[in-house]
Amino acid sequence: MGRIKNGFVLLLVMICFFYGCAEDKNGPVAEKPRERILFIVSNAHFYGDSNINASNHFAEIVHAYDVFTAAGFAIDFVSPEGGAIPIGYINTSDSLQKRYLYDNTFMDALETTKSPDEIKAADYKAVYYGGGGAAMFGVPENESIQKIVMELYEQHKGIISAICHGTAGIVNLKTQDGNYVYAGKKVNGFPDVFERKEAEYYKTFPFSIQERIKEGDGNFMFSEKGWDGFYQLDGRLITGQDPSSAAIVAEKILETLEQL
Repeated sequence: MGRIKNGFVLLLVMICFFYGCAEDKNGPVAEKPRERILFIVSNAHFYGDSNINASNHFAEIVHAYDVFTAAGFAIDFVSPEGGAIPIGYINTSDSLQKRYLYDNTFMDALETTKSPDEIKAADYKAVYYGGGGAAMFGVPENESIQKIVMELYEQHKGIISAICHGTAGIVNLKTQDGNYVYAGKKVNGFPDVFERKEAEYYKTFPFSIQERIKEGDGNFMFSEKGWDGFYQLDGRLITGQDPSSAAIVAEKILETLEQL
């Protein structure tokens, strides 16, 4: 009997070591592992083959990240190549952005993003495609990331979300029946009306997000005002137009997860 008791104690200690423990009146109790959300980001340092610097949009990452972590979720970052990613569009007058710039744990995560072969779709409740010009390159065509996202969506009933140019990441996603995941759904992203089509950066874009969504039978919706928190929620597909929508998209993901 002593051996059984000692074995149980050892097992409990091991569980606590890996997952953490809470205390109650009867002693330590193993806590549930934290639920996770996967942020999809780009390694692209330049717009296509040009020498124009590209980056991931810092605010679009930070504002969503803050909502998720405040709700108790753990966040992993994945990029096509893994490792460090370029960040930009930083506004240090935004107190939240400034705080995360000096958060070593957060910044280390951006320097050590996971590669697709390190990711298991079943570990996550949702994916969030970050924006910025870099999002147009590397991510949309990455078949390994596509496979992860569609397994999460179809087999594990997870949520697909994207913000601004991050919507480029979903244009090639297809369900097992061969249709685009956004076919027949309301979808949002950075619209053509706000792109500077005469600019050199835009000439490097492999496609127009708005037109590709339409070609895949998606119903592309957008706010002509812009920067007003516009988003679209259609089932388990949630998309936002620009940085002002990042926190709202994150909140809608949390609300949807509660309903699943």
